[in-house]
Amino acid sequence: VQLEYEAYEPMAVKQITIILQEAVEKWELKGAVCEHRTGIVPVGEPSIIIACSSGHRPQAFDACRYIIDTVKARVPVWKKEIYEDGSVWKENSEFRAPGGAG
Repeated sequence: VQLEYEAYEPMAVKQITIILQEAVEKWELKGAVCEHRTGIVPVGEPSIIIACSSGHRPQAFDACRYIIDTVKARVPVWKKEIYEDGSVWKENSEFRAPGGAG
């Protein structure tokens, strides 16, 4: 029915900033932004937006792919799927907890 996202915001902002800088440097982007929603997000609405500016489309597309995959792996954002008959917290299969656990 809907999704709910929670984040440890200070660390999430810091990690997203680092990931964006990595992408800008690796693909020589003009700029990059990423914003992840928290709170209740109706099914079908976007939960994350990523934009990259580059002189060439392939680099921008590659950078966007890197950003989304890396955000899912490193940023402390948790998703709860809410159904009519209950809810369940979902873990990103890409997530790697610090220290190798997870």
